[in-house]
Amino acid sequence: MNLMKSKIWLILFLPISAPITLVHAEAPKGYLNSAKKGMSHLFAPQPANFNQVSIQALSNFPLDTQQMQEALPVVVSSVQPPRDRAVTAVPTGSGYSIHELNMMEAIHQALQRRPEISRSIASIAGQSANIDAAKAQYYPQISGGISTADLTSGERGRQLYTLSATQVLYDFGKIKSSVNVEEARLLQEQANALVSIDDIAFQTANAIININRYKEIVRIADQQIKGIARIAEIANLRANAGISSQADPIQAKSNLEAAESNKLIQETQLKQYQQKLRTLLGYDVANMQLSIPDSVVRNAGLYTEPEFTQIPEMMAAQAAVQVAKFQKEQTSLSAYPTINIKGSLSQALNGRNPNNNEDDGLYNSIMLEATSNFFQGGAVRSKLRSASYAEEAAKAQVNTVYLDVLDQVRLIREQVENKQKQMEILALRKETTARTKELYQEQYKLGTRTVVDLLNSEQAIHSAAQEIETARYDIYSGLMQYIKVTGRSRELYHLNDTSIQGFEIQP
Repeated sequence: MNLMKSKIWLILFLPISAPITLVHAEAPKGYLNSAKKGMSHLFAPQPANFNQVSIQALSNFPLDTQQMQEALPVVVSSVQPPRDRAVTAVPTGSGYSIHELNMMEAIHQALQRRPEISRSIASIAGQSANIDAAKAQYYPQISGGISTADLTSGERGRQLYTLSATQVLYDFGKIKSSVNVEEARLLQEQANALVSIDDIAFQTANAIININRYKEIVRIADQQIKGIARIAEIANLRANAGISSQADPIQAKSNLEAAESNKLIQETQLKQYQQKLRTLLGYDVANMQLSIPDSVVRNAGLYTEPEFTQIPEMMAAQAAVQVAKFQKEQTSLSAYPTINIKGSLSQALNGRNPNNNEDDGLYNSIMLEATSNFFQGGAVRSKLRSASYAEEAAKAQVNTVYLDVLDQVRLIREQVENKQKQMEILALRKETTARTKELYQEQYKLGTRTVVDLLNSEQAIHSAAQEIETARYDIYSGLMQYIKVTGRSRELYHLNDTSIQGFEIQP
């Protein structure tokens, strides 16, 4: 009879959805492996694939920007920027190295080695395991152990082996809500990984832009030193000949020393950004020519309205809202009962089995069980309030990201427009200053101008050239910042459908 009960117990504990397959006696050799794999699916969830992230899945959330605007004070400017205006930029200078590295290549190389990406991938993998742990509650929970009898009784030498199994039949969606929480957290971790990827891409692009910036400024500083040195040579000749004052060579030497000091300052800035890029890439870039692709500048889309659902920060904020909603649902469901089917098997050794009072008896049972926490001192109500506040905080973070992006987009557009206008004025100033220098040189030879006037004109030419290059690379930097802020890094740097340390971004 006990044996029959054991067989009935085993049959009842097979999951209802277990597949039943009829096979011929001469089954193929691989059948046993397939059957083994199929049985493993019954007792444990299959690990999720965390090495891929779908932008479509992350951006699949409603976002009502109109509602955000209505909830916030709106200040409207009377001047609207032109929608179809294109950003013009001049290619970078040439000359400082024997090797060339494209910005796209540098970004891909930096992403393949940075520990920030490795950390994000590890966090995603850990969160994927949390999903599997939550799904494991759907499967039978089997436990067992051994115990002795009451040590104060006469049967204290008895051992009782027990084995029990529990299968959830209905729980009002509590396990499902737990899985939903972990899946929403996975989306949040994936969005955070995209934030890290965009940040590393921007750091690399910004370092390359500033390296090219200071190479141009150092080149201008060299030209300035040469120009002042020529003036100093003329001043020495005129002073030795008694044509001009002995103060002229001293004044020229002072300006020459100031120009050399300025070059050292610019070289220091150049070396700092070269070291920054070396840290990102893992090798020295001092003897390399770093190019900025025209396609990135041309397709930056400065006046294209940003797609907020494609911005990683917005994805992460929206995922946090979903986490808070599911946690709230999970808390509210905790007050409902859980219905289980439970089976137990016990075997007594060296004594009586307390379940049936038989010597060395075997006992098994199957029962339905319903459990619920009827009262927890108001803990459920408090947790619901906490979850509601967490949801409100997450929604506020979505609005914060929206305003930050909007603010940065407007500031970058304004900066680029002003730099373009500044470059036009500086170009005219440079031409005027060059003409002034020519006139001053003639007048200095005639003795109607001092060496100070000549030095000032030389300084003004190179100052205008330096400001032009500064404005030009400020435009580049602004465009790279705009690409990052609007979430277009993956598109313009060709990061979609590529493996980044084993992590693949799917558009």
